[in-house]
Amino acid sequence: MNAPVTRRDAVLGIAAAATSFATPTILRAQSAGRVVVVGGGFGGAACARALKRARANLQVILIEPSTVFTSCPFSNEVIAGLREIDVQQFGYDKVAAEGVTVISQAVTTIEPQLRSVVTADGVALPYDRLVLSPGIDFHFEALPGYDDATSEKMPHAWKAGAQTLLLRGQLEAMPDGGTVAIAIPANPSRCPPAPYERASLIAHYLKTTKPRSKVLILDAKDTFSQQRLFEKAWKELYGDMIERIALSQGGRVTSVDPGTRTVVTEFGNYTPDVANVIPPQRAGRIAEVAGAADATGWCPIDPVTFESKLVPNIHVIGDACLGGGIPKSASAASAQGKACASAIVNLLAGRAPETPRLTGVCYNIVAPGYGFSLAGNYQPRGDIFAEVEGGATSPADAPRELRAREATEAERWFRAITADTFG
Repeated sequence: MNAPVTRRDAVLGIAAAATSFATPTILRAQSAGRVVVVGGGFGGAACARALKRARANLQVILIEPSTVFTSCPFSNEVIAGLREIDVQQFGYDKVAAEGVTVISQAVTTIEPQLRSVVTADGVALPYDRLVLSPGIDFHFEALPGYDDATSEKMPHAWKAGAQTLLLRGQLEAMPDGGTVAIAIPANPSRCPPAPYERASLIAHYLKTTKPRSKVLILDAKDTFSQQRLFEKAWKELYGDMIERIALSQGGRVTSVDPGTRTVVTEFGNYTPDVANVIPPQRAGRIAEVAGAADATGWCPIDPVTFESKLVPNIHVIGDACLGGGIPKSASAASAQGKACASAIVNLLAGRAPETPRLTGVCYNIVAPGYGFSLAGNYQPRGDIFAEVEGGATSPADAPRELRAREATEAERWFRAITADTFG
């Protein structure tokens, strides 16, 4: 089994190839080209594997600073004490075993005119096509008082890993009768239903261990995805344990004070025992470095090829792109990664790319054995993806047997997508 490439391997291998790629538009005879993928999440890893499978002689390089990927889907169950974090974690050995060169470095510089990326250890990697799958970063400027230091006191847990365990530890330390506040930003954001799933599972934890406690949702939206299903489940399972203050009721968080753990909204201040503050978001930082993000903070793309509308020969997939109707989710990122790979293979071969049709599904677990889902189909329409016929959502009046089956299906989906991406 191939291991991720070391710095020495990368330097030797890339240096040997540098001369032939001094003019990136000229491809070597024995190679179908070189594609560099930055970001090893569901989108980037799926894209890298799909590229290599589609064209065996294509040089595919996946750059990801972490040697272990921690999945956001199902991390809410870790927060609620229903699973351990190690089942959320995956390495890149299987990706490397397929012939993808995996480099465990951060990218510091992208030079579009030279078609080159530079890693933190100074290695320059030429490319014919570059795929960015950087996920999200936080727009700290949009929430006064919140930054990386604040997140150690008021965790966001919106990037799975240490923050997930920090929030879990705060819940475990909270006395019975305490309040957990969840601050939810406006869209666009990663996985829009996930904060409400989190509220549900935290309520489950409190109901079983600290039943005098409550969950307070401070929401920058008036409506949210699958709202009817969530609210029905809350009433059925948790009574009045969950309270939601919507945008029009003054629920938008405008600033925070980490010193006093105060959450400030337009119509009042709150000092909960645990403050889970999810900040406003934008595309991962490397997209801005590449010049692929616009004034919104997100990346406009051609939905047929995923090529940036701002920078040629750079493609953007996953949460970072402006996708229109398609949600920012693991399922969507995986589908985009594979469709982007297909487009790139065609472009390198001088063929017209096919119009993609993407399918995405989002499962939500509101208690053990109680789940529901939303599935959609998406195709390019103008400059964005639009939902087309064939989507479905769980019925609001379904019996508990169906909710239990959907919870089981959610587990199957998680095993399938992680095996497809990393296994």
